[in-house]
Amino acid sequence: MATLLRKIGLIRLHERDTDDPKHHHHHQGSLKGNRGHQKSNNKYNSPGTDNTNIIHQGDKNKKSGDSQKDKQSNKEKHSNVKESKERQQGGNKTGSSSTAVQQLSTVSQQHSLIPVRQNCGQVRTRRLMKELQDIKKLTDQFITVELVEDNLYEWNVKLHQVDKESALWQDMKETSTEFILLNLSFPDNFPFSPPFVRVLSPRLENGYVLDGGAICMELLTPRGWSSAYTVEAVMRQFAASLVKGQGRICRKAGKSRKAFSRKEAEATFKSLVKTHEKYGWVTPPVSDG
Repeated sequence: MATLLRKIGLIRLHERDTDDPKHHHHHQGSLKGNRGHQKSNNKYNSPGTDNTNIIHQGDKNKKSGDSQKDKQSNKEKHSNVKESKERQQGGNKTGSSSTAVQQLSTVSQQHSLIPVRQNCGQVRTRRLMKELQDIKKLTDQFITVELVEDNLYEWNVKLHQVDKESALWQDMKETSTEFILLNLSFPDNFPFSPPFVRVLSPRLENGYVLDGGAICMELLTPRGWSSAYTVEAVMRQFAASLVKGQGRICRKAGKSRKAFSRKEAEATFKSLVKTHEKYGWVTPPVSDG
């Protein structure tokens, strides 16, 4: 009996402990804690939701990285294009500057030539003025000068005298020819270049006077000319070459009336200069042409 009572008492105690609210609350708390732990594990370990978010987030980071790379590459391309444009502009500026330098050098050369030309013009003017004064002072009236249309740089020179023992002098007396008329044109760089000299009248034969009235004399060529020669000296040399070359006044009917022309004289003179430069001035004599 006592044993039975003890068993009954133990059973009641067990039921009381089981129905105790404190014990029940503690049991629920433990269950909640287990559920919370399971939820927290599901939060990090669920393959359906959270891992997918992590993958998408990685893709987003990768895309953002790629976009940054693209932006950076675009910036580099833009900077390269900009640098190439700047180089081209720099090259164009360099080219334009070199062109400007060439233009300036050309202009400077042109300006530098202007004083030289002016100086040559001044030298020519002073020389010819002095020549005119010296010719006026001649006592024998060997030559006289008239300016063509008051042009200081083109003269008509009258040769009044030749050797009085020559046939040419006799022709001049018989034809009442008072002088031999010549035309002299002085270039811009005279006295450093010779004047162009030709016979105007009368029409002469031989005496180193050629077609058009051109004169074959070495000293009238650039090769034989010297700036020390004066107009008077040239005319005296020409008078001597006329006699030496047996020059005569043309008396043939029709031909004597045909005047010399400048165009023909210039063409003949160029031709004879080329011939003498090729074969030399041996015949006729060097001093005569």
